[in-house]
Amino acid sequence: MLAVLSPGQGSQKPGFLAPWLALPGAESRLRWWSVAAGVDLIHLGTEADAEEIKDTARTQPLLVAAALLAAAHLPMTGVDLVAGHSVGELGAAALAGVLTPESAVTLAGLRGREMAAACALEPTGMSAVLGGDADTVVAAIEEAKLYPANRNGAGQIVAAGALDALAQLAPDGARVRPLPVAGAFHTPYMSPAEAALAAVADGVTTSDPARTLLSNLDGTAVGDGREMLGRLVRQVTAPVRWDLCMRTLRDLGVTAIIELPPAGTLAGLVKRELKGDGAPEILTLNTPDDLPAARDLVARHGTAQ
Repeated sequence: MLAVLSPGQGSQKPGFLAPWLALPGAESRLRWWSVAAGVDLIHLGTEADAEEIKDTARTQPLLVAAALLAAAHLPMTGVDLVAGHSVGELGAAALAGVLTPESAVTLAGLRGREMAAACALEPTGMSAVLGGDADTVVAAIEEAKLYPANRNGAGQIVAAGALDALAQLAPDGARVRPLPVAGAFHTPYMSPAEAALAAVADGVTTSDPARTLLSNLDGTAVGDGREMLGRLVRQVTAPVRWDLCMRTLRDLGVTAIIELPPAGTLAGLVKRELKGDGAPEILTLNTPDDLPAARDLVARHGTAQ
């Protein structure tokens, strides 16, 4: 059983899309998606520096477009399951057939702009809490009037909220590392962005997923396209439960995983969480040179038709 994963914000690297532009149709597809997203995806993926692509309004559509661009060169009919982390869920929803690629990129552009605007309203941020007992860490986060915004498994929980409270956070047995992000994503601070997405959701056409599609809200498979769109809207203020998504990967018996570009972050989390006997074979798809190995993995592990 084979899963394809779409990464979220923070995984981007300067120039990571450059090798993909050599593939037939890639440049024209990115130009069309740039119109939908309201940003120059070709510039952002090839020439922009790290500071420019750190901007939430630019990063989010760039990541969704990158995942879809690479997946277009995979035999997706052999893929059993898809999932994405945070904004990567929009890419996963398109790969499952819930959204069109154009709708996914358009929503990513809107999501990025509105979340960036929400970040500007109050001084907030996020910090990774590494190690420690998970329940103890979450209790410390909540006691500090912060939110456990990402529960990534493998000893990593991300706290989010007011900057002064983050500076005081010190859970027993854990290290706290501030993250270079603009604000408190996946918390009530993003309510204006959720409202903006909800306002356009009724006009978005959806289909039921053609393959298993996991939700960040609770790690479950969602079989209804309208429900998934509603979850994508709510996800802006709700915690990312990537730990539960990985639990579902294990429970379903996933034997192989491909992470779409810019790949590495989710592969690392899966390697640390799903180890030992039965650990899935993992491939990070970062350049077109990785496509033959990725296609071979689909052929050996995929079962969906």
